[in-house]
Amino acid sequence: MVAEPAWPVNTLPRLYVDEKLLLEAVIVPDRAQAHYLISVMRFKMGSQLVLFDNMTGEWLGEVIEADRKHLQIKIIHHLNEKEAIPDLWLLTAPIKKGRIDWIYEKACELGVARITPVITQRTIVDRVNLERLQAHIVEAAEQCGRTSLSEVSEACSLKQILADWPEERALFFADETGGESMISAITQRKGPAAILIGPEGGFTDQEREMIHQIQQAVPVSLGPRILRADTAAIAAAALWMATAGDWGKQPRQGND
Repeated sequence: MVAEPAWPVNTLPRLYVDEKLLLEAVIVPDRAQAHYLISVMRFKMGSQLVLFDNMTGEWLGEVIEADRKHLQIKIIHHLNEKEAIPDLWLLTAPIKKGRIDWIYEKACELGVARITPVITQRTIVDRVNLERLQAHIVEAAEQCGRTSLSEVSEACSLKQILADWPEERALFFADETGGESMISAITQRKGPAAILIGPEGGFTDQEREMIHQIQQAVPVSLGPRILRADTAAIAAAALWMATAGDWGKQPRQGND
C-alpha cells in the first residue's frame, strides 16, 4: 500500500537534503536541521515532512527516531519528479550584503536557473560569499516549493563572461542610456536567455561598448524611473518569467 501523508502535502514543512533520495532510505539531517525540526517545529515520532534533493524531485518522509540528540527520517513515498526550470541566467554585479542576499533569495523564488556575480569596473563589492548565498537559495527553495535549486556560479569579470558567450543565448542588459522595452525584446527573442544588471554606478562607456559587440546582446529599458540594482534585477527576471517563462503553469498539487 502506498503511504499517504497525514496532512495535505502543501502544508507540510519542506527540507532540502544534499544527498540522493530514494524510497525507504533513512535520512539523518545535519545538526542545524535536526535542531530546527525538533526544537522549533516540535517534530516527534510519526511527524511527516517533504524532502527534496535537487536530483530526484520531492519525497514524503516520516520521523522514525526523534530525541534531543538524534533524528531519523524514513522516505515513504515519491511525491513529484524534479521540475523543469526555464533556461534563464541572472548576471548581476555584487552589491552590499543584505541587498545581494535579497536578490538571490527572490531570484530563486522566481525560478531563475543560474545566478552569477559579475565584476565590473564600478563594482564596489569585490568579495562574494557563495556559501552564504547558497544558504539563501536553499531556504528560498524550501519556502517556495522548488524542487530544483538555482545554480550559484563563481564570480567572474564582465570581460570573462562575454568572451565565450553562448551563440544560442540572448543577453538582455539593462542599459541606463536606453533600449528596447523589456517585454517587447523578450517577445521577439524566445529561447535560452540571460539578464545582465550592472552595479550601483552603472556600466562604463567602455563596458557598454564591449557588451554591444556581442551579437546576442540586446539593450533594454526597465521603465522611466532609475531603479536600484537589486530592484532592477528582480524586476527584469519577473518580466522575463511572465513573458517567456513558466508563470502560466498552475502550482503543483502535491501528490502525483
